[in-house]
Amino acid sequence: MKTTTRLQTKVLQSLLLCFFLVVSCARAETNFTLGFWANYRYLPDDSASRETWGQIRDEAMILYASGRAPEGDRSWLYESELRIGPGSFTDPNNNSTGNNFAFKTAWVGWELTEYHTLRVGQTRVPFGWNTVNFWPGDILLGGFGDHTDVGIKLSRRTARWDYDAAFFLADDWGGRSTDTVDDNAHWGSSTTFRKVRTWVGNLSYHLSDAHSIGLAAQAGGLQDLTDLGSDEVDGNHEAAIVYYQGTFDNFYVKASFITTERELPPLYRQEAQLPEKIRNQRLATEIGYDLGPWSFYWDWTAAFPNTDDSQPSKVTAHVPGLKYNYGPGWIYLEFLSQSGDLDRDGRVAEGDFEAVYVTIDFYL
Repeated sequence: MKTTTRLQTKVLQSLLLCFFLVVSCARAETNFTLGFWANYRYLPDDSASRETWGQIRDEAMILYASGRAPEGDRSWLYESELRIGPGSFTDPNNNSTGNNFAFKTAWVGWELTEYHTLRVGQTRVPFGWNTVNFWPGDILLGGFGDHTDVGIKLSRRTARWDYDAAFFLADDWGGRSTDTVDDNAHWGSSTTFRKVRTWVGNLSYHLSDAHSIGLAAQAGGLQDLTDLGSDEVDGNHEAAIVYYQGTFDNFYVKASFITTERELPPLYRQEAQLPEKIRNQRLATEIGYDLGPWSFYWDWTAAFPNTDDSQPSKVTAHVPGLKYNYGPGWIYLEFLSQSGDLDRDGRVAEGDFEAVYVTIDFYL
């Protein structure tokens, strides 16, 4: 009898939920998208890749939902993106789920005025521009490209001036997670340190409809997650960027200069035998040409270490690629080549990596 009662209760709850969803959809502007992507990867310098002619891997399902108040009642809005699968670009050892699924974004917002919007939850960190495709990653932007943190953000958008003022409590959900989706492991780990209590300011000016310049800065703490650190926030980080974006008919150009500095938590720094401060600068450019459903582009980045005992004086990475919009999604063909990388501590390291990527996705 109790089992039947519980079942009836669950059925009633489900019906009520469906009813409210239907009513909400009828009143509000809503969008729900189901998508999928997968990737082919070929590594020219890898014997196994040459033997098998590459791999088809990194499959993932994407659930995207967004909505806003009905016309005439512009007060609230929301957005979320959930990724499920090995291609979610999340790390089970360092995320809040402990598995191959994670939120890229998840926020609710309120339109305070015609120009001002307040968002709470997991939103994009307003810091420069993103590369065309996150698959090769943000290359040597190193955690300052397409990444999202959890906090609160106020944005203003007008014809000439845009600004964002944000405070992010942490870079992911949970108490020890440090895996911001798509950041390519550049902000510590669940056993070393993570980014917390970060203030971000962004200001951009539209010189015209086709050209804009901007600058942004961020500063915050680094929480020690080692056994000895007792979760103290006794490290800090800061960064600044100057950037430009412009279009010339079918051509477009993006450029930025970034300077960064980290003072890692003392106990972790001493245990890992790291220098007191880790500093480096990055240059990034993107040049593209759009022709109907085709886009041709070239991403180039460079990192210049300014840290004691740094070995390389400069490392570079570039991605020539093309993108084709076939209707329900996109096909990407890209070649990644880099002479170095940035690790979880923010240090520049030499390396030699090349890969060919073919990515396909679709959205319903």
